Amino acid sequence: MSIIELLASISLVVSLFIYLTKNSNSKASSKSNPNLPLIGSSVAIFANKNRVIQWTSDLIQNSPTATVVLHRFLDDSRVHTGNPANVQHILKTQFHNYGKGSRARRILFDFLGNGIFNIDGDSWKFQRQVSIHEFNTKSLRKFVEILVDTELSQRLIPILSAAAANNTVLDLQDILQRFAFDNICNIAFGYDPAYLLPDLPEAVFAKTFDDAAKISSDRFNSLFPYLWKIKKFLNIGSEKRLKEASSQLRQFAKNIIKKKKKELSKKSSLESVDLLSRFLSSGHSDDDFVTDIVISFILAGRDTTSAALTWYFWLLSQNQEVEKEVLREIKEKSESPVYEEVKDMVYTHASLCESMRLYPPVPIDGKVAKHDDVLPDGTVVKKGMRVSYHPYAMGRLDVLWGSDWEKFKPERWLESAADGANKNGKWSFVGRDPYTYPVFQAGPRICLGKDMAFLQMKRVVAGILRRFKVVPVAENGFEPEFVAYLTGQMKGGFPVRFEERAD
Repeated sequence: MSIIELLASISLVVSLFIYLTKNSNSKASSKSNPNLPLIGSSVAIFANKNRVIQWTSDLIQNSPTATVVLHRFLDDSRVHTGNPANVQHILKTQFHNYGKGSRARRILFDFLGNGIFNIDGDSWKFQRQVSIHEFNTKSLRKFVEILVDTELSQRLIPILSAAAANNTVLDLQDILQRFAFDNICNIAFGYDPAYLLPDLPEAVFAKTFDDAAKISSDRFNSLFPYLWKIKKFLNIGSEKRLKEASSQLRQFAKNIIKKKKKELSKKSSLESVDLLSRFLSSGHSDDDFVTDIVISFILAGRDTTSAALTWYFWLLSQNQEVEKEVLREIKEKSESPVYEEVKDMVYTHASLCESMRLYPPVPIDGKVAKHDDVLPDGTVVKKGMRVSYHPYAMGRLDVLWGSDWEKFKPERWLESAADGANKNGKWSFVGRDPYTYPVFQAGPRICLGKDMAFLQMKRVVAGILRRFKVVPVAENGFEPEFVAYLTGQMKGGFPVRFEERAD
């Protein structure tokens, strides 16, 4: 089939889909999973293309087993599950049978290359071992503390103070993304992009990174998987932009690596403790290897913490009693908490966990079966089938969180002295198993940066709330929309004002 014939076929199919979608019952498609001959669930998928996360969550919530199978036109069937037994099966028990898969690797390769989040097997094991060693060092933890506190005191707080004094509206999501981007670039590269400055500049590296992440995410969401491949072959549209963005991104990274190698060659001992310096100093000098792994860490560290904090501050603004309790705990600590004091902020920790239950930074994650399998709930999985676990849906299941799952309730994660759990009259944190709450993944691939993420988030929460009250600009009753690219975000940003606290 020629390219012209293929494009004509695609146009015909798209027209058919639009016609079927317009003539289907939208209410039914939002809660049901119609499986039509030949095209399977494709009409419903198309009808819900702008709310895929919410739609699949609805399907899982309405399923007796918390698992659904979607059949796509000209594509393999896909399993979506919110069943903790299935999640444990996929991420731990049968870990060896569920990998990233060749399709996912191809989709993300132009952006992530052979980085740790885009590989399986021995290559993944090697990068994981190298990363574990570096993440477990006390010097890296101290380095992160210093970087976060510096960015907080010298950049974030002054910008918020000026906004409060001038009654200026800021997009808090954008501010938090800039804060996180500066931090993770310093941690990963030892490079400061200075993205969080008073004039809120458009940093080239950040914009390039955004473009590459967004277009790569769009590849996953394409109704016709071969469309992006055709655009890539023809070097047109979004695929042309992705090629340019990825090239610029990798060239930028390699320039930094070159400078870092030169810097390290002149020193007898390691003074810089960023991840790039650590990898280079431990003998990993291949430019492509180091570039891939560092870009992966930037992706993981930038959008996840900023997404979590954006939704956290919105939930606090809607739940004044929770905010009062968090503020009370913050005021019990010193002005500049050391690591152990931040670690001891139990109620704040619980409230962050509760926020991520409702709005997980990575709302869905998929694996591909290497061999035929049967999930614990009886779902049949064929070789090559994509199986996704769904943290967003899991946080909304009555069977896991009770009929009041919609309520923002940090106490779900706590026991008090009255419960006999703590004789000091303080809250005691009670975590959930990672298969019921897979926000940080689980099993062998569990997130290496989990503790680092909580450290950063608590420092930001304490730094902001101690000084300011965050007031959304939107009217009461407004419900922001959760959208997902590679990570979850708030559609249209989060416009707020900051009010200086009197006490």
